[in-house]
Amino acid sequence: MADDQGKKQLLHLVFGGELKTLTSTEFRDLDALDIVGIYPDYKSAEAAWRAKAQQTVDNAHMRYFIVHLHRLLDPDAGNSGRS
Repeated sequence: MADDQGKKQLLHLVFGGELKTLTSTEFRDLDALDIVGIYPDYKSAEAAWRAKAQQTVDNAHMRYFIVHLHRLLDPDAGNSGRS
């Protein structure tokens, strides 16, 4: 499961939405979730996350998250300590 340069894919999902409260991770409207994309490594996912977070900085209830999909796809490998 390596890419063209021999580096292993570690898929990450970036998504976000408006939260019901500032102290929870419950979304106000699931139909309005913003699926930013799926990225082959943490570095590119973090760049996308930062860009979306910066665009929504004026809305305190808007939050974006990075999900380590590779850990969900292969839970045993997810405990290796890599991002």
